[in-house]
Amino acid sequence: MNMLELKNIYMNYHSKLGETRALENINIKVEKGEFISIVGPSGCGKSTLLNIISGLQKPSQGEVFIENVKVSGHCDKLGYMFQNDNLFQWLNVWQNVALGLRISHNLNKENMEKLDVLLKNYGLWDFRNHKPSELSGGMRQRVALIRTLAMEPEVLLLDEPFSALDYQTRLNVSNEIYKIIKHEGKTAVMVTHDISEAISTSSKVVILSSRPAKIKKIIDISFENKYSTPLSRREAPEFRLYFNSIWKELEFDDRE
Repeated sequence: MNMLELKNIYMNYHSKLGETRALENINIKVEKGEFISIVGPSGCGKSTLLNIISGLQKPSQGEVFIENVKVSGHCDKLGYMFQNDNLFQWLNVWQNVALGLRISHNLNKENMEKLDVLLKNYGLWDFRNHKPSELSGGMRQRVALIRTLAMEPEVLLLDEPFSALDYQTRLNVSNEIYKIIKHEGKTAVMVTHDISEAISTSSKVVILSSRPAKIKKIIDISFENKYSTPLSRREAPEFRLYFNSIWKELEFDDRE
């Protein structure tokens, strides 16, 4: 079953200097529980595509469907995780993860208990009274993800969620976030510049061309069961083959 489908998405920007074509005829299908990544040259419109999926931007042409229902504007089934964790420094961990529920007037006893379970399941219960400044970068990202999960979205949109972290932390955090998303049974679409990150987390990598961005290629990613986490997949023999295949597509695009 398709959880998410993009049909014939076009995006054009208009200014006094004329029209700029950003996206051209984007068609993507994402199955329930699938984790896909979108890669492409800088400035090609990857984040714009996420904004269109989320309803933050309206495409010039085309449609977005969640579970075969057309999406127009905000959709409760979508959760957005940005590049920065955007935690409020004057609130503690529990208050930060509860913020979305409080704003939407859904902070009832049942949902408060669910938050407690999430914090306990993912190693943050002992830090529930800590402020963000007292947490590591990886822990802050987990808090941001749990805040998003608290709203019970079906699809998570991840806009380079690990880019602000140093390399070693980034590896560990992407591994942790992947496990949480899989354990919660969510569908995920991630934008990243990091080819290795895309391969290690995804079942499918969508490669966009330079602007106006079109889909150059969609590569299916598959590993043996023993390579079940992002960290272990980096050690798999197929990893380098996938990397070279995606790199060649991006390198060729830079020369065009």
